[in-house]
Amino acid sequence: MRLCIFFVLLSIVLYASADNPFSRGFKFMKDAAGGTQDMWRAYRDMRDANYIGADKYFHARGNYDAARRGPGGAWAAKAISDARELWQSGISGRGAEDTRLDQEANEWGRRGGDPNRYRPAGLPKKY
Repeated sequence: MRLCIFFVLLSIVLYASADNPFSRGFKFMKDAAGGTQDMWRAYRDMRDANYIGADKYFHARGNYDAARRGPGGAWAAKAISDARELWQSGISGRGAEDTRLDQEANEWGRRGGDPNRYRPAGLPKKY
């Protein structure tokens, strides 16, 4: 009986690690969850830094980190960025130009561009 359970578990592990739709779907979900964590970390760091002019840097960094995980991370980064900009554009009063610049930084990061392009002088190195 134990040998049978062992083979069933081994089969599941081998199936999940093989190149098949199930394992690709699982990886996508795992990457999306990790990408969500990356975006949350960038947002939390942005709030913690509270540094004038650093907004675009944190946008680019969150998207960059998330997209490096793979298609699931890039999907999560785009979904979160788009939702944030849609929400923010309605309440911030900063206007369409700020939203456009935020989205430019988001896309730059998702495409693998170095987030430091947007890093303001004097931002503490811990970020």
